[in-house]
Amino acid sequence: MLSKNELERYDRQMLLGEIGEHGQEQLKQAKVLIAGAGGLGSPSAIYLAAAGIGTLKIVDNDRVALSNLNRQILHGDDDINRFKVDSAKDRLTRLNSYITVETVNETITSENAAAIAAGCDVIVDALDNIETRFVVNRAAVTHRIPFIHGAVNGFEGRVLTIVPGKSACLRCMHRGPAPAAAKFPVIGVTPGVIGAIQATEAIKVLLNIGRPLLNRLMVYDGYHLTCREFKIKRNPQCDHCGHVAPKG
Repeated sequence: MLSKNELERYDRQMLLGEIGEHGQEQLKQAKVLIAGAGGLGSPSAIYLAAAGIGTLKIVDNDRVALSNLNRQILHGDDDINRFKVDSAKDRLTRLNSYITVETVNETITSENAAAIAAGCDVIVDALDNIETRFVVNRAAVTHRIPFIHGAVNGFEGRVLTIVPGKSACLRCMHRGPAPAAAKFPVIGVTPGVIGAIQATEAIKVLLNIGRPLLNRLMVYDGYHLTCREFKIKRNPQCDHCGHVAPKG
């Protein structure tokens, strides 16, 4: 049940007919896993916290570095050398004391991904390498947890929403071996835009409203300020989701 302060805090978004008080209650009961507390995880977490998602589970094993601070807005100068999950928790609980922030200071692997994702309603992909994304994608598909994929490079960003049994998964889009991880350029505003879109998609999926980016890869070009959309087809032979029965 929403408290008097929460009713006031979320008043503007509850004016939306698609949300209302009932929808806000649903958000309060939801648990979202944010895989990564960096460039994408920062805006995603901030806007999901502000929206009143009841529990945010932040997973990251890195420490804050000075070179992170052009884009990782969960952290500041005073957080350098702290674990990102710790500074993220401090920032988010200061932003909204009505939510719960859980932290996991670990690297996501094929051995622990399922346990980390257990009990979560949505997973936000705020990772920076495709190999770990595949691990999380497989866990999401296996346990039928919606997965909001996001990626950035320079001025470009991409978003794809995956609902297991209903849409193509990340592996359907990327076939063959995962490319080697490499350092890539990024301007901070790009993950800001993409992370906010990921938060939007997570809210829509949680409330079953709007038109999420199912089977549609949105490509944002901040340099020319354009958005394109590419259709993604589910691969019946996909080694991640090919065995998953269609969702009714």
